[in-house]
Amino acid sequence: MSTGTGGDYWADKALPSVFKHELLKRYLPQFGGMTGTQSQDNRVVYLDGYAGEGRYESGEPASAEIALRVASYFRARGRTVECFFTEAQQKSFEKLQQVVEQYRARGVPAHAHRGEVDGVLDSVIQRAVREPLFLFLDPCGLALPQDRLVDVLAQQRPQRKPATELLMNFSMMAVWRLGGHVRSPKGNDRSLQRFDEVCGGPWWREYFADAATASARDGAAEDAIEAVAAEYARRLGERTGMLVQSVPVSHAPHKRAVYRLVFATRSQYGLWVFGDTVARARDEWWKTLQLREESDDLALFSIASMTRPDPLELETKAVPKIAENLEKLLLHTRRPIKLVDHTLEVFGDFYGQVTEPVVRKAVRFLHDQGKTPSNGVGVRKIREITVFPNSLAA
Repeated sequence: MSTGTGGDYWADKALPSVFKHELLKRYLPQFGGMTGTQSQDNRVVYLDGYAGEGRYESGEPASAEIALRVASYFRARGRTVECFFTEAQQKSFEKLQQVVEQYRARGVPAHAHRGEVDGVLDSVIQRAVREPLFLFLDPCGLALPQDRLVDVLAQQRPQRKPATELLMNFSMMAVWRLGGHVRSPKGNDRSLQRFDEVCGGPWWREYFADAATASARDGAAEDAIEAVAAEYARRLGERTGMLVQSVPVSHAPHKRAVYRLVFATRSQYGLWVFGDTVARARDEWWKTLQLREESDDLALFSIASMTRPDPLELETKAVPKIAENLEKLLLHTRRPIKLVDHTLEVFGDFYGQVTEPVVRKAVRFLHDQGKTPSNGVGVRKIREITVFPNSLAA
């Protein structure tokens, strides 16, 4: 259950939401484009399980309106994106409903429901039985129990097509808080049991028990939080058979992540596009931070300008490393490789750090070294490039 939002949350967009919403804005149109043809009716189903008000008081779109704009875009092009939104808080729901009605009046199929997402999840699954489905679960508190997610992703939607993808908020602050309950003799048993459900078992407690015994070591609790998040993603992938990636989101550079966005897909295409989108959303996060600092009259210096990785320097490091990854793949497979079939192996440590045009440059770099006849030229979509070993003609 979401704990809700309060105060000035809806006054304007905070930096974590800048990253999250930029990610949605860029990825959803590509999901619709990649998967819409899997439906006989050219339809895609989208569920935002904790939709909030849908729009900020400043007029900027929140997650719900971002999805509605994407649906409106596709409607003009003959493709249907049917949107479902749930919100438990009455005041937020009323505002959400107003936003939804504005788009319904334009012909966008959209539905707002007051209540918890688990109450409508099965009916949305049924609505999407033959359609691609994208689930966006962004609670302000704890996520759905992992057993419930596994039921949806692995049992109700086990097939590769039509596609099913998930983007979910996994709260690092909740892990931090509940980890304190593990270490304290006065810990709240009900809260611990609730997080056991989120994680699919009490396994996560062991990390904080270890952290307590290692209290003399600096950062032991921080290490435990990251370890829990990584293990959660690993277990979700193992239990669902999906490709799972986890992206940290924070308020400021070098600050502890407030949550991780957990992405799950069965498609290498989805994995590739998501990594590229993460890199572009991260760039927007840095730009927004810098703009806000520059507009603050009290700021004596820009943290962003001092700490932001130089994009050109990052690319300079990435190109030869990705080329090395490609060379290893060619030596291992001894046959042509299509880039999108080896997403994580191709990007390596630079997955989510650099955009896909860097990979084309890496292919050219490998070609200039005489290690492949392929040069990456003439293929419109970079992910579709096939790289040949020297023993074969391209």
